[in-house]
Amino acid sequence: MATEAPPPPRKGTGTAPAPTTEQFVEVQRSEEFGELRRTYRSFAFPLTIAFITWYLLYVLLSNYAGGFMGIRLFGNINVALVLGLGQFATTFLIAWLYSRHAALRLDPKGEAIKARMEGDA
Repeated sequence: MATEAPPPPRKGTGTAPAPTTEQFVEVQRSEEFGELRRTYRSFAFPLTIAFITWYLLYVLLSNYAGGFMGIRLFGNINVALVLGLGQFATTFLIAWLYSRHAALRLDPKGEAIKARMEGDA
């Protein structure tokens, strides 16, 4: 979807004009941008599906398997508490994994596209 709104002011001291709408559309259709999207999606979609499945499993167990969730593992610590804390742990793990993935695989590709669009490369 293209808009005729003017682009935001450019940062830096370069004299190159800001990219046009047509240039953005051209980059969006390029193989390089497609590869960037595939790299992102191949990481984000499977992890999102896995986490939603894990979360729904926890919710379903909490609602329909009270006996199982109430099993004491040690002291006052039961299965429900361990799985609930596991939800927090996996949230932070996924955030860390995504940050690492983005820094290693997404950011370099994005920066290359950005540099070309800005006329630096």
